[in-house]
Amino acid sequence: MPHVLIVDDDPAILEILRAYLTAEGHTVLEAGDGVQARALLPRADLAILDWMLPGVSGLELAREARAARLDLPILMLTARGEEEDKLRGLDTGLDDYVVKPFSPREVVARVRALLRRVGVRETVTSGGLHLDLRARTATLDGQPLDLSKLEYDLLAALASHPGLAWTRERLLERVWGQDFPGTERVVDVHVTGLRKKLGDDAERPRFIETVRGVGYRFRTDA
Repeated sequence: MPHVLIVDDDPAILEILRAYLTAEGHTVLEAGDGVQARALLPRADLAILDWMLPGVSGLELAREARAARLDLPILMLTARGEEEDKLRGLDTGLDDYVVKPFSPREVVARVRALLRRVGVRETVTSGGLHLDLRARTATLDGQPLDLSKLEYDLLAALASHPGLAWTRERLLERVWGQDFPGTERVVDVHVTGLRKKLGDDAERPRFIETVRGVGYRFRTDA
């Protein structure tokens, strides 16, 4: 299930976009200013940014994301509709630009198109494992898997990016959240539990393998 970050200092805009995007099946992250948004960007699959934000502007956030090589699509949602503003934003690395006032249905359609363009998955099928990321269901060899919310989110993060080595810190941010007070050890505990449910041997893993000195990844040849 894609994580969409909405950054706007207008609570009404956050509320309406949250309702539409949640109905579309997305997990919504929210921030009311640029400083809060900074901490959430690494967890997002797509960001919707207002230009004029308290603290750090949406344009500056976009620059920082590109400088940090965060390869998530960025949609600017702003009252600044002059052609010069649009060109400046696109030159900064924005992927799309919507001017306020806006149609929530149009924003949802543009989000859908951007996620399709970068290949964010809605289902994952590999080696007998099938995840429906919208319905949040998982089966293995045709049998339902009884996973906790955290186990499902952890498996979805890994399986949606096969071959990508995730650090424990990045998994902690993605699955548990930036403000989780626990340690990276909790990732190891949940991976162990997840492997048991998958019938995965840590020494000869079918799905999740350990990357020594880094963390974990989902096998590309599962």
